[in-house]
Amino acid sequence: MNSKQSTGYSGKWIKRFMGAILLLALSLATASLAAAQKKKKKDDTPPPPSASVISSVPDEQRIDYVIGQMLGAWQLGDIEKLHKTMADDVSVVAGTWTPPTVGWTNYLAAYQVQGARMQQVRMDRSNTLIRIAPSGAFAWACYQWDFSAVVDGSPSAAEGQTTLILEKHGDDWLIVHNHTSLVQASQPVAPASAPPQPVQPTPAKP
Repeated sequence: MNSKQSTGYSGKWIKRFMGAILLLALSLATASLAAAQKKKKKDDTPPPPSASVISSVPDEQRIDYVIGQMLGAWQLGDIEKLHKTMADDVSVVAGTWTPPTVGWTNYLAAYQVQGARMQQVRMDRSNTLIRIAPSGAFAWACYQWDFSAVVDGSPSAAEGQTTLILEKHGDDWLIVHNHTSLVQASQPVAPASAPPQPVQPTPAKP
């Protein structure tokens, strides 16, 4: 009887031992597979461009990229990216009858007041012209824009032109002056039965 009990217990321990080994082997295989997949995924990610690659991009393309970044950040309200495109001593002439804004801090305050009035902002750029000074330290660019948004709760649209002056800081181009001209502003036509609504001033554009 004792021999049978001993054999039974021994069999149980063997089964448990073999089960533990099998579970350990399965865990190690799963961990190895996950590590391999993670390594493969990491290896598939292209490395960021090196400084030499960035420096080989023509200045005209860099300036066009800066303009795109500025307009994208302006539409999305991304203050950090917007600041990266502008010098701290930037001067901005708006498309409205207001004095020039000088300095990033003052521009940011005006931009935030303006942004609080607008939703569903869209700004399309076209006919961009970029010129670089012979010294390579300065450049100017001009483009046309088509703006639409909901301003103070009402649809608003406008067209205009912007001229930028940029200065090169190391490998980066920064906007030091922005002059925007409003060519045409429009408001939706009110129904005949509705009383006429006053035209809202169109916000300054970048």
